[in-house]
Amino acid sequence: MFYVKHSKGWYFMGGRTKPYICLVLFRVERCSATKMGASIRRSIAVVNQKGGVGKTTTAVNLAAGLALAGHQTLIVDLDPQGNATTGLGVKKEGLYPTIYHVLLGSEPPHKATVGVVTGGLNLLPSDIDLVGAEIELVGLERREYRLREALEAEGDGAEYVIIDSPPSLGLLTINALVAADRVLVPLQCEFYALEGLAHLVKTIKLVRERLNPGLKILGIVLTPSHGRPVMLHDVRSNGAIAYLELTKEVLRHE
Repeated sequence: MFYVKHSKGWYFMGGRTKPYICLVLFRVERCSATKMGASIRRSIAVVNQKGGVGKTTTAVNLAAGLALAGHQTLIVDLDPQGNATTGLGVKKEGLYPTIYHVLLGSEPPHKATVGVVTGGLNLLPSDIDLVGAEIELVGLERREYRLREALEAEGDGAEYVIIDSPPSLGLLTINALVAADRVLVPLQCEFYALEGLAHLVKTIKLVRERLNPGLKILGIVLTPSHGRPVMLHDVRSNGAIAYLELTKEVLRHE
């Protein structure tokens, strides 16, 4: 189990605790998407059907941490609310194309990808149009594989793909689970969260049995939620240090 604690600034996994400080300046820039020459090394879906548990916070901070570590990283905003898109400084008004068009096959991923941070972090953005994808995907062939096949068809890809999923277990989340080889579950420390976790684990098991045999749970992150990557505000803060430790632990599992 992963454990991220902001107030003390430490990170725990499997009984190990270690301080880690990275004095790297990190700032948002709207730039052209970086061409990614390496094939996808790891695809991680950040999933929990409950809202407000820190999915987007975990996704954007993990993606930012991987980019800081020198890995070409793509974050896929698969939530119609588009919080990851907004959090990474991309304006959603008039945005075209987006992940919605990629899922429906009208545009390839590279056309929708936006470079948002210097150092190798790219974004497949989302907006409210993605709400309609849940209905429109129902009538399509291989609807559960739309995201996976779109990413695989690109040829060149990121070393890491981080997928921020919506707060539901509908077709969008199923697409995230089928496209991923690992699942990271943000969780609040409360009784009802454990009930939801049992349901999610059952869903992951079903996806593994029927759609994606290689899918595994990477870990559980107990975390509060913020907006933009905390590294953008103060890379030496307790929160930034905790998420950088989470990044190190993810890389250590390779």
